[in-house]
Amino acid sequence: MTRNLFSRYASDENNPDWENHIERETQLYHRKSDIRSEYERDYTRILHSLAYRRLKHKTQVFFNIDNDHICTRMEHVQHVESVSCTIAKFLGLNVDLTRAIAMGHDLGHAPFGHGGEKIINQISKEHGLQDFWHEKNSLYFVDQIETLEDDHHVRRNLNLTYAVRDGIISHCGEMNQKAIIKRNESIDLKDYLYPGQYNPYTWEGCVVKMSDKIAYLARDIEDALRLNIIDEQLVEDLRNHLNQLTKSHFDAINNGTIVNYFILDVCQNSSIEKGICLSDEAFEVMKKMMSFNYKNIYLIDRIEVHT
Repeated sequence: MTRNLFSRYASDENNPDWENHIERETQLYHRKSDIRSEYERDYTRILHSLAYRRLKHKTQVFFNIDNDHICTRMEHVQHVESVSCTIAKFLGLNVDLTRAIAMGHDLGHAPFGHGGEKIINQISKEHGLQDFWHEKNSLYFVDQIETLEDDHHVRRNLNLTYAVRDGIISHCGEMNQKAIIKRNESIDLKDYLYPGQYNPYTWEGCVVKMSDKIAYLARDIEDALRLNIIDEQLVEDLRNHLNQLTKSHFDAINNGTIVNYFILDVCQNSSIEKGICLSDEAFEVMKKMMSFNYKNIYLIDRIEVHT
C-alpha cells in the first residue's frame, strides 16, 4: 500500500483553501505562550466542553446503566477518533483536524440513540418546529450553546474553525456510501436542509464520515451479545455469510477483527480520483453487516429488550 497518498491535499498551510478551513466566526483569543495549532485548539475546546462530558451518559444503542461494559456515546466518539486518525495518518492527512471532527461529531446527539432522535423530531414537527437531526444539532451546540471561560473569566462561544464545523454537520454515518469525495465549495452551513445533503469540504471530514460506520458495526454486535439480545449462533451465521463475500477469511466477528479489516481496505483503495473508498468486496461486507444489525439489533422491540 502507498502511504501519504493524500499529503498534497491535507488541510495545512500549503492547501489553497487553508484560509477557508481555519476561518472562525470571530477571532479567537490567543496566549503568547500557546504552542497548539488551530485544530489542536478546537480539539481541546471540544474536550473541555460540557456537551462532551454529557456523552458519557448518552446511549449509543443500548441503555444499560448497570453494565459498565456497554458502549456509550462517549466511547463511540473515541472509537471514531481512533479509526479515523489511523486512516488519516496513513493517507498523509491532517490528524489534528481529523481528531477534532471526530471528537465533536456527536456532541448534539439525542439521548437514547436514534430512537430518542426520532421522538424529538416527532415532537418538533407537532409544534411546527424544524426537523431535528443530530448532525445539525451538534453544529448548533458548538455554535450557539457551548461556552468556555477565557483567561479573564469571560465565557465565550467555542468558536471552532470552519473545517471542524463542516465536518461535524457533514458526518452522517447512516448513509451507504462506497466512496466519499469531498466537495469543492465552501458553503454557508446554515444551508444544510437534511442529513447527508453535502459531502464534507475536507478529505479529513470524509475520513471521519467513513470511520463513523466502521466504528459501530461490530461494537454494536458485541454489546448485543453481552446483553443476550443475540446469541453466538446468529453471529456464527453472519461470519459464514461474510466469508462467502470476501477473499479474506474471518475466523471471528469482533470489534478488533472488523475494524482492522475495514481500515486496511480503506487505506488500500482510497485515492484522489476515487475518494475515501471501500473495495467492492468490503462494501458488500459493510452492507451485509448493516443489514444484520438493523434486523437483529436496531429494529427490535426496544421496550421488550430493556424491561
